[in-house]
Amino acid sequence: MTKDDGIRDMLRGLPVFAGPLAEFDPKAAPAEPEELFVDWLGEAIEAGVHEPHAMTVATVDADGAPSARILILKDFTSEGWWFAGTTTSAKGRELAGNPRAALLFFWGAQGRQVRIRGSVELAGPRARAADFTARPLEGRVAGLHGRQSQPLADLADIHTTAEGSRARLEADPGLAPDNWGLYCLSATEVEFWQADPDRRHTRLRYRRAHAGSPWRSELLWP
Repeated sequence: MTKDDGIRDMLRGLPVFAGPLAEFDPKAAPAEPEELFVDWLGEAIEAGVHEPHAMTVATVDADGAPSARILILKDFTSEGWWFAGTTTSAKGRELAGNPRAALLFFWGAQGRQVRIRGSVELAGPRARAADFTARPLEGRVAGLHGRQSQPLADLADIHTTAEGSRARLEADPGLAPDNWGLYCLSATEVEFWQADPDRRHTRLRYRRAHAGSPWRSELLWP
């Protein structure tokens, strides 16, 4: 047996959707996805799902190459799904060049995914500053570095820079960097995916032409 065979067999032996899983009746789903998202998020929180507000944010660069990372959902309003980061980071530059993104929430213990696609807008300076100053201290310290995704010569440089950033914040608690970004994704497509142990998964997709237009929903083959 080769090493590759061992890894394959190990992966195939892992349990998938062992349950107990959440239940979902698409016939009882609301006409708009926002209400269903709030319901599913609340159920994930009540079920004790670890970090239920964590989501994958996928963007593309100028060449169309995708990249993805885990971020925390900062807010959910009638405008859409909110997340934050520096505008000078890789994701910030990619969103500036192509202001569209995909989000993915995965609540494995419940066998649920929520897949979201849409356009992204950068909030105004006042809202961005307010979001930054509301962050915990260490989050603000990291946000002041301004070097995300840049090459790092030595791990010690992080600690030196962090101590300098902390001193700046202690001297000026209201300090907010100009390159802090607060983003809102306005969805044109939202899919709710409920796992089934027999792989007869339930998929309900909502779509609309643009923000403000009516939603249409449909079931999808798993």
